[in-house]
Amino acid sequence: MKLDAKTAIVTGGASGIGKATTLALARAGARVFLGDVDDTGGAAVQKEAQGAGLKVEFVKLDLTQEVSIDQFAADVLKRAGGRIDVLVNAAGWGRVQPFVENPPEFWDQVLAINLKGPIRLTQKLLPPMFEARAGKIINISSDAGRVGSLGETVYAAAKGGVIAFTKSLAREAARFGVNVNCVCPGPTDTPLYNRVPEKIREAFVRAIPFRRVAQPQEIADAILFFASSRSDYVTGQILSVSGGLTLAG
Repeated sequence: MKLDAKTAIVTGGASGIGKATTLALARAGARVFLGDVDDTGGAAVQKEAQGAGLKVEFVKLDLTQEVSIDQFAADVLKRAGGRIDVLVNAAGWGRVQPFVENPPEFWDQVLAINLKGPIRLTQKLLPPMFEARAGKIINISSDAGRVGSLGETVYAAAKGGVIAFTKSLAREAARFGVNVNCVCPGPTDTPLYNRVPEKIREAFVRAIPFRRVAQPQEIADAILFFASSRSDYVTGQILSVSGGLTLAG
């Protein structure tokens, strides 16, 4: 799957699924703008990629701040000559905690990073895609948004919103030649997942038919499909990549 001469944005690209996706798209030939709040991690991924001859540029992005989102979009569009071919909304954040113990400021942060921030960034980048009558948007939700997840109630609500956002935007964007799809990872070996209590991680492994969690590259492979020309007639779809964990979902 080739993305030669394409320009892509990946949010949350400093680690985990976002990093794997950044490198996968760059290896496929794309010029990738990596957006992340983590300066050190973002710079390290850029250095690693450029050392391998890949076109990756880190641009600071804080999805909880509207000003940062607007500045990121303007900066990337300027550098890219006004056109973005692929947008991957991969940034995500949450923590396991009973809903009744959640402070309201936690809700605000979860909703900002997982739902409101991606919605705002997408709106800023849609006009040039519509004008070009081409583009691929891939939103990263979670199987928590499809079937729920114990201790992640507001996170699941935000990710469920990403699924609904994907389906609705796909209907609006199709007449402009823009594809909008969604990947729902199950438990994946990322820094965020590894902060989950060990007992919960062990329970996940027992529940997954393949008896292991995903590697970030396995999620990136699904994203690469949706970013490539092989998905040109696919839109509004929700793909679970969970090793069969949610077969009944």
